[in-house]
Amino acid sequence: MKRKLMVTLLSVTMAASLFTACGGGNAAAPAADAPAAEAPAAEEAGPAPAAEEAAPAAEEAAPAEEAAPAEEAAPAEEAAATADGSGEGKVLNIYCWNEEFKSRVTDHYPGYTETDATTGTIGDVTVKWNITPNQDNAYQNNLDETLLKQADAAADDKIDIFLVEADYALKYVDTEYTLPVSELGITDADIANQYKYTQDVMTSSSGTLKGLSWQGCPGVLIYNREAAKEVLGSDDPAEVQKAVADWDTFAKTADAMKAAGYNMTSTTNDAYRVFSNNVTGKWVQDGKVVIDDNIMKWVDMSKKMADAKQCTTADLWSDDWSKGFYPDGKVFCYFGPAWLINFSMAADQEGSIANQGGWGATEGPQGFFWGGTWICGATGTDNPTLVGDIMKQLTCNEEIMLDIVAKDSDFVNNKSAMEKAAKDDAYAFAVLGGQNPLQMFCNGAESCDLSNQGPYDQGCNEELQKAMKNYFDGNASLDEALDMFKKAVVEKYPELTAE
Repeated sequence: MKRKLMVTLLSVTMAASLFTACGGGNAAAPAADAPAAEAPAAEEAGPAPAAEEAAPAAEEAAPAEEAAPAEEAAPAEEAAATADGSGEGKVLNIYCWNEEFKSRVTDHYPGYTETDATTGTIGDVTVKWNITPNQDNAYQNNLDETLLKQADAAADDKIDIFLVEADYALKYVDTEYTLPVSELGITDADIANQYKYTQDVMTSSSGTLKGLSWQGCPGVLIYNREAAKEVLGSDDPAEVQKAVADWDTFAKTADAMKAAGYNMTSTTNDAYRVFSNNVTGKWVQDGKVVIDDNIMKWVDMSKKMADAKQCTTADLWSDDWSKGFYPDGKVFCYFGPAWLINFSMAADQEGSIANQGGWGATEGPQGFFWGGTWICGATGTDNPTLVGDIMKQLTCNEEIMLDIVAKDSDFVNNKSAMEKAAKDDAYAFAVLGGQNPLQMFCNGAESCDLSNQGPYDQGCNEELQKAMKNYFDGNASLDEALDMFKKAVVEKYPELTAE
């Protein structure tokens, strides 16, 4: 069996490859836009996407059973008393790519005590944090290599929890390495208040829910209030929305911003997720790579903006991209979810726009979502009770989730909690100058549609943006750039064809 897993993994290694997710690869670089690493071997229920025909997208899978109304979550004190790991393993190993999830556990999980930067305790269980940055696929490479050894690992060395992001979640959902949440003591009633799309992401092709998230990631247009007042005459979200209500209006506002000395967006890639989240079909259909018309709309708009010097062609997460976080960067807007606003826009840096409360938020031309971080219980864990309780407390306990909103300005995966917070100015975002954007996020989370998500998304999105940069910079024609993309994606996924 082990030999079979290794052979499958090696075959996927040749096929699999934007920093996406929530919270980032490094403090300023969310991982879902980093190149994907090789996928672990698939369980008997279905082969790994890159090895044979891709596993069906999460939303095509049978959804979890209709949940009953959520029962009241156990008080924090009870959780600490009943989920201390008694009778289970004495070491809890958690694999992730940055400090975001660690901070959620450290700050919000009942009974967690921090020992040092990489170690903590819950009761008599030692918690070890294995944090590997996303750069150059390091996190996924390390995770995949360790998962292959999971069955033979000593109890104290086994992975108990690992995290995944939306762009590559399917890589792990349809494998034997992720435990159904039902086997961790989590019921339909517990997760009844979660946004459905967050469960769709982690639902296997056989209809089994394999992970949970504490956050939702619907996106908004994040705008520079000073630029809005100077060019549009108002920084009120409703008035700004009139200037970005659709893409034609957005283009006219870009002209006005440029005339006033502002770039409309920082780079051509800032609007990419808005377009890629609104496609009419999957990247791969019947084994063929299909470029959706909406992707080409992004290409056309971006080329016009780049030629008009209304934005740069810098990569996301680069220093040039982040210049717009500061007043001298002269950037009008970014597109992103709550994690981008509060985790990636230099809010803790003196002199930044976020630090001064100088951003605002409005709906923008189209709804979209970007990223997300999901907690997975690893098959073979010797701490299933504790793993399940961490999942339950951080993703189902309304009191804890509201505390996350208050302290971290995150948008949490609990409908009732977010509806309450949306109506309470106590949950306003300081980086948005005291604006409470949560109702916008609530509306967006309800409309998130993953029906066109697929297991090749990360590689296709990455290679498309790389290739188009040559076109935007004038180093290739459109046809040449498209050919670059097709060659790159087929090299990454040899089982596919691109015409």
